[in-house]
Amino acid sequence: QVQLTESGGGLVQTGGSLRLSCATSERRFNGRAMGWFRQAPGKEREFVATMWWSSGTTFYDDSVKGRFTISRDNAKNTVFLQMNNLKPEDTAVYYCAAGNSLILSSIKRADQYGYWGQGTQVTISS
Repeated sequence: QVQLTESGGGLVQTGGSLRLSCATSERRFNGRAMGWFRQAPGKEREFVATMWWSSGTTFYDDSVKGRFTISRDNAKNTVFLQMNNLKPEDTAVYYCAAGNSLILSSIKRADQYGYWGQGTQVTISS
């Protein structure tokens, strides 16, 4: 059972930056992908960014390309989401997710991820 723990959320002004962290409970993450989703009030959970673990290949939603960067620290089994130039529409609860059995073509689908963190609130003020 993989446990994921997020940190780093908060309140920033438009144009500001935040870095989210997600630590896994495993000594070494052996899953296929780890990434981030978000859910705003009244909306469905949506894909933000993810990393195909074996190759380090990254994927982003178009709404965050060029502003967000997903990265990892293998030694600490931690994945990060650096968020720059934040906008009010980025306001949401951000969830870390990990998947062991998903396939590459489904990497942006939330239902393909079997493990989730508790979420961290990100609020952008205008």
